[in-house]
Amino acid sequence: MPQKTKQNNILKTIDHTNIDPSATARDIKKTCQEAKKYGFRGVDVNPRWVSLVSKELSGTKIKVIVLIDPPMGLSSHSQRLQTAKQAKKDGADELDVVINVIDVKYERYDDVLADLRPICKILPTKVIIGSGYLTDKEIKKASEIVKEAGAFCVKTATEKDPLDHIELKEKARHLKLMREAAPGLRLRPQVKSGLTGTL
Repeated sequence: MPQKTKQNNILKTIDHTNIDPSATARDIKKTCQEAKKYGFRGVDVNPRWVSLVSKELSGTKIKVIVLIDPPMGLSSHSQRLQTAKQAKKDGADELDVVINVIDVKYERYDDVLADLRPICKILPTKVIIGSGYLTDKEIKKASEIVKEAGAFCVKTATEKDPLDHIELKEKARHLKLMREAAPGLRLRPQVKSGLTGTL
């Protein structure tokens, strides 16, 4: 396969992310322009920017993705559900939902599943488990719940997750645990600030 084709295929797996709370409309438009220039898979933003991103990416195949409830998924279920529904109305194609990390830590697994399942029915959903906060056992259990909830992908982290400061070998180990626990789910590591890619 030619090198350029390989590069293009890699770019098509990457979600270009701008979740900076201080981002302006100009910043978000620049993120969209970069996504179009490089042929990224999607643009991932905070809920307030979904309408703008939908407009900026109109006529392209680039997905509009909304990040819900970073960094630890601690909002109420009703708030999370409403945010997801509003994002769909505003033009989102996918949801990136942070799992309730505290519920995972305290083994409230039924609550975690009950929270995620209806959200996953709104739009295709990736669930961020915050693996940097979790033990190996918790990573496996969280991944199993994500699959059972109906998400199509499990992600390691947001930009604010401790995993971002762990060496690459440890990140790879987390991904292996996730794959073992939830075979068939796509995996997404945080590969660089502002970017996430599919494995």
